Amino acid sequence: MLARDDQSPLKRTPLHALHVARGGKMVPFAGYDMPVQYATGVLREHLHTRKLAGLFDVSHMGQIALRPKSGKLEDAALALERLVPQDIVAVAVGRQRYAQFTNGAGGILDDLMVANFGSHLFLVVNAACKAADEAHLRAHLSDVCEIEPLAGRALIALQGPKAESVLATVCADAAAMRFMDAGPHVVDGIDCFLSRSGYTGEDGFEISVPAERAESLATRLLANSDVLPIGLGARDSLRLEAGLCLYGHDIDTTTTPVEGALEWSIQKSRRHGGARAGGFPGADKILAQLANGAPRRRVGLKPEGRAPVREGAPLFADTTSSEPIGAVTSGGFGPSLNAPIAMGYLPSPLAVAGAPVFAELRGQRLPLRVTAMPFVPNTYKR
Repeated sequence: MLARDDQSPLKRTPLHALHVARGGKMVPFAGYDMPVQYATGVLREHLHTRKLAGLFDVSHMGQIALRPKSGKLEDAALALERLVPQDIVAVAVGRQRYAQFTNGAGGILDDLMVANFGSHLFLVVNAACKAADEAHLRAHLSDVCEIEPLAGRALIALQGPKAESVLATVCADAAAMRFMDAGPHVVDGIDCFLSRSGYTGEDGFEISVPAERAESLATRLLANSDVLPIGLGARDSLRLEAGLCLYGHDIDTTTTPVEGALEWSIQKSRRHGGARAGGFPGADKILAQLANGAPRRRVGLKPEGRAPVREGAPLFADTTSSEPIGAVTSGGFGPSLNAPIAMGYLPSPLAVAGAPVFAELRGQRLPLRVTAMPFVPNTYKR
């Protein structure tokens, strides 16, 4: 088994053998041995997903069931609201919502998806954070909820304009779902959890499947000529074009949801004057920023030349100032646009579409423009 630099063994997802058999170039990611690309290459994988459909292994992510000890789903929802600024009570059965775990300073411990499965809540959290997230839930919600990590499940994402037609061949219910629907469904004769969501900006689905059935299901989906396996490289360029955050890069414990331009995810009921305002870690800071604005903000950036600007590049107000005013948090080439794109943080007065800014690259100041996101319009089925 491969090892990281610290020599601890890398974990393998239930689809590891499939990746190797299909020529996946394997790399360490969040403690797992994962495919960064296949023989087709990142560029073709990216464009194929935008045009047809791509299959992604996201089994490294954490899946957790939150079960109310009382048997009342509302009790679990109210309990989870102690840890996130979102309205979980209002998430209807069969629906899901994007949320963030926050800390006492208003920073983001992780971002996650929360679905209402009727008897319990189903959470999907980031791979690098899943152990800490489970411990966080146990420390704060064990009085009300049973916290059950679903370690025996894989997670497969099917994304792209053809995702619905492909999935409909093995799941009769798929076509009737709309964006952010989620719940139990039978897929190719297997009892799965299915959501119509994803991380590419395209219409698509995420399929939670028992680990022992994951390879057979993935193989069945890949047998469709519209579907290619897609690695981490294209997953990253797709989500960047979609203007979506990567935890640990674009958002982290030092950024609030408002600074991260995620205030759209905080419902009125949790804000000042709402039915259940506050009550989550960092509420005073986050609610104050919602009311008065944050000092800095995540923005889209478009370099004016052809050179990509990468994560960590400092941002300056002009070509001569010595003090950076921000930094790039994600950057690369946008294959759908045939141009470089980036995201980063700027002081709020400068976070205005069209505003000029300069990135330092190999001792030179390169001009960029602040740009609205997403860079590529999303195609979710509303």
